[in-house]
Amino acid sequence: MTYTDGVLPIQMQKGFSLDLQQAKEIGSLLAEEYAQAQPFPHAVIDDIFPKAFTELLLAHFPADPLAHDKVYEKGYGGTHKRQISPYDCDETLRAAFALFNSAPMLQFIEALTGIKGLLPDPYFAGGGLHETAAGGLLGVHADFQVNESLQLYRRVNMLVYLNPEWQPEYGGYLELWDRQMTAKQHSIAPLFNRCVIFNTDADSFHGHPDPLTTPAHIKRRSIALYYYQALPIPNTHGESRHTLYVARPDDDTATKAQVKKMMKKRDKRAKKLFSGQADWWQRVKQWWTLD
Repeated sequence: MTYTDGVLPIQMQKGFSLDLQQAKEIGSLLAEEYAQAQPFPHAVIDDIFPKAFTELLLAHFPADPLAHDKVYEKGYGGTHKRQISPYDCDETLRAAFALFNSAPMLQFIEALTGIKGLLPDPYFAGGGLHETAAGGLLGVHADFQVNESLQLYRRVNMLVYLNPEWQPEYGGYLELWDRQMTAKQHSIAPLFNRCVIFNTDADSFHGHPDPLTTPAHIKRRSIALYYYQALPIPNTHGESRHTLYVARPDDDTATKAQVKKMMKKRDKRAKKLFSGQADWWQRVKQWWTLD
């Protein structure tokens, strides 16, 4: 069965899936608004997923402690906050996180943000499921820029809230501050099935810094997903980096001739890609400087 009541129409048959081209088109429709948003590029998307899908995520949210939970009691750096690894969760949540790291989801985010070559984090460092209890908070901050384990630049955050019937008096609003930390620009309620996506620049300041005033049995729940980008790899000498086929010593003449032809094609392709590479690399360096 396909549910179409969400912005991203997820199919819920034999797991979860999303059409790649459709995801890309939806991201493109929202791209201009995303790029122009202040104080930094971002989008607030209500009903991001079909209601049935998000309700399923909430229903499977683990209430009891799991093996690799991390609990933060760091004051302004995070208080009464529980971080849950997707790999400790049941089959339903593991399938959902596989979708969040899939090519269609990456295509949606790339089209939305204009950032190409995005990669997911298979380890969910700092991400996964988040749960904050009464009195908890997370100070205003700009996120870490480099995943040191993977040596990748962090470029985009995606937060999905799982809080039905959230009341204004509970607090827990996500604050977006200007780049100079002089004024709060947005205060976003963590409403059920609301998604917030934003660029993780060095001055993308955000957080929910006021202690939650929820009843003891109500927690602020969310899914946190981080997407990365590798640095471009320069090719200053024009060497080929494509698949190299070789013939065995005892292969027949026809096979050796075919391999020789493939090698020539490989070299020709490398020269074509290398043509104008110096100009391309200069544009890449300018892009990284301006981004």
